[in-house]
Amino acid sequence: MAVIATPVDATLQVVVQTGTDDGGRPVTRVRSFRNLKPSAVDDDVMAVAKAFANLQAHPVDSIVKVVEIALTEEQ
Repeated sequence: MAVIATPVDATLQVVVQTGTDDGGRPVTRVRSFRNLKPSAVDDDVMAVAKAFANLQAHPVDSIVKVVEIALTEEQ
């Protein structure tokens, strides 16, 4: 049977470095922006993420788009 993948939700995550620990390793925190349309164009998502990054007090470590996909079997 074939599997059908249907995007159902997406989240934009902006990972920022908030400091370092006692060993000098970076400490990061994730700023999540939910209810992103799964069909949103990646270039547009990156533009929004950069705008959010400019509002952060801490340096941005990475930008991630997480898409949740529901899997069903074709019958």
